[in-house]
Amino acid sequence: MSEKNYDVVGIGNAIVDIIARCDEGFLTKHDLDKGFMRLIDASEAARLYEAMGPATERSGGSVANSIAGLASFGVKCGFIGRVAADQFGGIFRHDIRSLGIGYTTEPVTDGAPTARCLVLVTPDGERTMNTFLGASVDFTPENIDAEMIGAAKIVYLEGYLFDKDAAKAAFREAARLAKEAGAKVALTLSDPFCVERHRDDFRKLVSEDADIVFANEQEITTLYEVNSFDEAADAALQDTEMAVLTRSEAGSVIVSAGEMVSVPADPVAKVMDATGAGDLYAAGFLFGLTQGLSIETCGKLGSLAAAEVISHIGARPETGLRELAEARDLLS
Repeated sequence: MSEKNYDVVGIGNAIVDIIARCDEGFLTKHDLDKGFMRLIDASEAARLYEAMGPATERSGGSVANSIAGLASFGVKCGFIGRVAADQFGGIFRHDIRSLGIGYTTEPVTDGAPTARCLVLVTPDGERTMNTFLGASVDFTPENIDAEMIGAAKIVYLEGYLFDKDAAKAAFREAARLAKEAGAKVALTLSDPFCVERHRDDFRKLVSEDADIVFANEQEITTLYEVNSFDEAADAALQDTEMAVLTRSEAGSVIVSAGEMVSVPADPVAKVMDATGAGDLYAAGFLFGLTQGLSIETCGKLGSLAAAEVISHIGARPETGLRELAEARDLLS
């Protein structure tokens, strides 16, 4: 077995989040539906970027957010995701490395530019997101860093990326390399529409390759085409070693080895922005697993991280998560 230099290595969309404040008039002028996310092309992304006010630019993407959360807990992480050799690719690379995260993916010199999500925040805290997926979605097995995967305890795959045949092949290859090296494979289903489009392939990935599956209530019921959460949880338990199922303010349920553990959500005085809640829950849970903590404590760490991120704008923690966990005696 390879030496495990990384607690968790994530594979997902490499997106630059560009976050700017605006007034309601800006949304009206650019015909944007407040509070929604839409996919845009490169030219629309360039036009909107020119029109936006001063912005914060940082590395983003679902699993990249989880990996940033894990770094905040103080564990060694890596990330694999595709960017172009352009301005935004440079921003992504610099930002994610500045968090102490290993990132070695070579930028590509042909094809689409680096993915970005232009986030407009109105005075009431609502986020209107415009996402250009760019270079990130053309992920292939050639983008896999076999050495990094071999050095991981857990390899974490992002369902959003599971849309093209080449990316599906890359996931299967990553899972093969992980198993070969004695690593666990974790998967987040990411999005019910993505699950709907690729249900058979997702079912195969869950049953054959994933040891740990993260999903919310809608994603897991969509995967198994059932009406109730309990039916979906039972089905997941037959398919995989562990299913970690989140239910928003109702907390989470973890099913593993024939047992079901319920963990309440952490109270939050005011939800400022729910973006990233699932990503940070996964970060807390995976952190707990890498430390050999109980399933219940893993869930509590997930709830703690999710509560921190929804208490402010943005999908990355603003307070050190390890310090929060220590203050709650969750690491003793």
